Amino acid sequence: MSTTSRSTTLFLARHGQTVWHAENRYAGVSDVPLTDEGRAQAEALGRWVAAHPVDAIWTSTMSRAVATAEPACHALGLPMKREPALRECDFGVMEGRTLAEFELENPVRAKAFQADPVSYPFPEAEDPRTAAARGTRALRHIAAAHPGERVLVVAHNTLLRLVLCTALSIPLGEYRRVLPSLGSAAVTGLRVEDGSAALLSLNVPCTS
Repeated sequence: MSTTSRSTTLFLARHGQTVWHAENRYAGVSDVPLTDEGRAQAEALGRWVAAHPVDAIWTSTMSRAVATAEPACHALGLPMKREPALRECDFGVMEGRTLAEFELENPVRAKAFQADPVSYPFPEAEDPRTAAARGTRALRHIAAAHPGERVLVVAHNTLLRLVLCTALSIPLGEYRRVLPSLGSAAVTGLRVEDGSAALLSLNVPCTS
């Protein structure tokens, strides 16, 4: 499956649907399990990988990401490589809550977050710039470990959007506007070479 090119193709996938998706609650560092639909999405991702083989599979250490990656590992007989730096952002006081709930409690802070989520993150949350830096370092490490190869990386919605903005030179404060959301178990293709990145595909359903 390897090619003569030294570029690495990363297929970035958000984990499957969780029990908090229906109400759009922030999961962050909370260990929230997949729903039945989420498990079905993970199986679909496994079938997609079987049809579009990769050389390695990396995942966040969070259980929802691990569960999403498992069918892909089984489909190709590959071990799962777990990377703690791929975990989701810590959303502080917003863990388990919705933005609508926060707006009722603190409308001024909620409005500031919506205008610029990097300059005005949620109270007690991880600095988005810190999260973007750790996620970017993780992807660079993965790319360097697999030159000329194709790699599936299963991680999280906000972290992946921050990393994509970093890779594509998009201001971090624009991540919610430019990338409103990544679909559950959808795949985004990124070619990485010599520290630069090129977007190959964005938010493609894994049934494609």
